[in-house]
Amino acid sequence: MKTTTVLAIALGLGSLAACNKSANEQAADNIEANAENSADMIEANTENVTDNMQANAENTADQVRNEGEQNADAVRNRADADGNSTH
Repeated sequence: MKTTTVLAIALGLGSLAACNKSANEQAADNIEANAENSADMIEANTENVTDNMQANAENTADQVRNEGEQNADAVRNRADADGNSTH
């Protein structure tokens, strides 16, 4: 939605400004607007990738903690069953 809004504003401003500009100035403005839109898209995609990587890292860390707890519980349970518990 952000990109759509930026593009709509850029097109609107471009059409208003086009009335008083030469063809070369209009072409230069279009090049600049396209570059700005591309840069915005790159930043948005980077933010999405970063967010996904962070979420995946957090999920993996949670899985490691959970597996560690389960393994520790299994060892404790075996010790209790063998009568080797110290508590």
